Amino acid sequence: VVLDSGTRLRPQDMGLLASVGVAQVNVYRKLKVATFFTGDEIVEPGNELASGQIYNSNQYTLTGLLQSVGCDVANYGIVADTLDDTLDVMRKAASDADLVLTSGGVSVGEEDYVRIALEQLGQLNMWRIAMKPGKPVAFGQIGDCLFMGLPGNPVSVFVTFLIFAQPLIRKLQGMSSYLSEWLTARADFDWKGGKRQEYLRVKYVNHNGKPKLELFPHQGSGVLSSVSWASGLTISYIDQNIQKGDMVPYLPFDF
Repeated sequence: VVLDSGTRLRPQDMGLLASVGVAQVNVYRKLKVATFFTGDEIVEPGNELASGQIYNSNQYTLTGLLQSVGCDVANYGIVADTLDDTLDVMRKAASDADLVLTSGGVSVGEEDYVRIALEQLGQLNMWRIAMKPGKPVAFGQIGDCLFMGLPGNPVSVFVTFLIFAQPLIRKLQGMSSYLSEWLTARADFDWKGGKRQEYLRVKYVNHNGKPKLELFPHQGSGVLSSVSWASGLTISYIDQNIQKGDMVPYLPFDF
């Protein structure tokens, strides 16, 4: 056996196959993921913002994440905050994709229709997780198409993709090792734990041969600069206080 089934082919793996004369192997086709983004308040970059509006950063974060893990992305754009519009785009997206991945509309607000539309068209299997950021994550399916609804806050989209969507996508791609691999590193900060498991944005640094994790000072779910600055995540478990010098889990961004 040169390579086991379930191996994601890297450049060196393709070279290895060629070195033993293998010209062709069976692989999974690219996973097709449909995305759409809810909220009357979001507009595309390049337009002027009116009062109460924000730019649709989630589309570009999520598209980049999906492309980095080898998916074909079908983007259905911004969907108005109405149940009819949400039902219409969800029905179209599910008919032509392996997975529908959305942001926004899965919380408990008066105009959060994504979860309601999912329950009408298919089934809701999971909703709301004791984590921060990213509590209102939803998972279910519409016929043969899987569905995952991520929160609307920019950092929540990024974190919940890494924790939930990425392992799911790897498994659907046929990978045998689909769970994220956490390392351990030394914390260079103090943190008081809360009632939810918290995923903190950290940077792995090496000062004079002493590697450690630095904490971004503002951990709010709307502070997208925290994930741009960071090199990975660490976990503060429920009611767990982290003290400087503690060994903690570390998930590096691997894309």
